[in-house]
Amino acid sequence: MNREMIATTLSSAGSKSGSPWALHMKATTIDEPARLIQTLTGAILGSGGWVLSRGANDAGLINMLFEFERMQCVEIYTVLIAVGLELSQLAHLRFTELCQCTRSHHEDCGGEIVSVDLEIYSFPSELTLQANSTEAA
Repeated sequence: MNREMIATTLSSAGSKSGSPWALHMKATTIDEPARLIQTLTGAILGSGGWVLSRGANDAGLINMLFEFERMQCVEIYTVLIAVGLELSQLAHLRFTELCQCTRSHHEDCGGEIVSVDLEIYSFPSELTLQANSTEAA
């Protein structure tokens, strides 16, 4: 696969910077939204990324838009997993392709910026209900 097949162009993602690496990803978590937003924001910033927007709704849907230099793709991928996100299969494929392509074309992509529009579905109450029912049994 080449990067044109994997990456969503920024024009379709709503941005106008022209980067070929604008990714829309989905993930799930069992963490509380407020806690996850705080943890993930700190982790992205600590890895050299920039959080452009973040927020959550009452249903537990977290939206985060962030960017990072393409050379930091492995670090950012690691951070997403380390904070406890369960990335979708497509998100894993996109990040894997990004990291492999970056490694193969290390010299050509030095200053490129990757934009990620991440939707996270949080299910903390379901975990609590399951734990309570297990303890009662």
